[in-house]
Amino acid sequence: MKRPVLLIDGLNLFMRHFVVNPTIDDSGNHVGGVVGFLKSLGYLVTRVNPSRVIIAWEGGGSARRRAIYKDYKNNRRPQKLNRYYGDQIPDTVENRNSQISKIVSILRSVPVDQIYIDDCEADDIIGYIVKNKIQERSVIASSDKDLYQLLSKKTIQWSPGQKKFITKKDLIDKFGISATNFCTARSFIGDSSDGVDGVKLAGFRSLSKRFPELSEDAFFSVQDVFDSCKKIEDKKKLKLHNNIIESIDLAKRNWKLMYLDITNLSAEQIKKIDFSLENKCKSANKMQLLKSISKLGIKNFDIDSFYSNMIIVRKNNV
Repeated sequence: MKRPVLLIDGLNLFMRHFVVNPTIDDSGNHVGGVVGFLKSLGYLVTRVNPSRVIIAWEGGGSARRRAIYKDYKNNRRPQKLNRYYGDQIPDTVENRNSQISKIVSILRSVPVDQIYIDDCEADDIIGYIVKNKIQERSVIASSDKDLYQLLSKKTIQWSPGQKKFITKKDLIDKFGISATNFCTARSFIGDSSDGVDGVKLAGFRSLSKRFPELSEDAFFSVQDVFDSCKKIEDKKKLKLHNNIIESIDLAKRNWKLMYLDITNLSAEQIKKIDFSLENKCKSANKMQLLKSISKLGIKNFDIDSFYSNMIIVRKNNV
């Protein structure tokens, strides 16, 4: 059986470590995001044993989504550092961006592919690749629920927060919603982290209870949910049914914001993703890796083990 492709939501994985890892370099600068990211990457490679690693980075957000809804992700609160310092180290955008830049540079020394597309979200890159570019099994590394809609027999998701693999069966067990219909359900529920309002009283359990079709593998659309509500006699309608009927335009807008397909990608963005995928990275340069990490002044990071782990990817590509 062919080994899976490992797809990593770069910023999502980085931020988990940026906010909790207190590692400081020799100059007193915070580098916990770098260290945590690299350790997680090494762990995932040994755990998944992939034929290829693709890291998708955020490209400044989706211009097409902002055109649909101007307040999309506008009200996101900055994540605070979840750690204690005797002397407070400022959680600056400059420090965060500097660490991401260092990760990108370090990873040029190991056989992983990095994709960055202007005005494009990592979710869209991953969704496009899973749906259109790979036939083999895939593992997505991210804690983002937006990616649950991609789960299938051949695609699972590693949750860094839960430290477990999420399968389509897990969605049924936890939410009562199938992967096929996960985006439909979320179109009514909304996403507060992205500033996307939902329909009042709509939650995973209430939707799965009132619309059992959402737990099936067959696709059940936003319009199907609306039509089901309309068919119910007025005297039997619940408040949820009426809310859905009154907010159908909101739910349809949310579908456009949340569904992962090529509609939120331009032809030029797709062309750039395809080009990046075709130019597969197989090179590995241990001396360059040593120089890059040594410049950071990081202590207690096993470079030899990290390099050995990453070489697994190149061996699996032979």
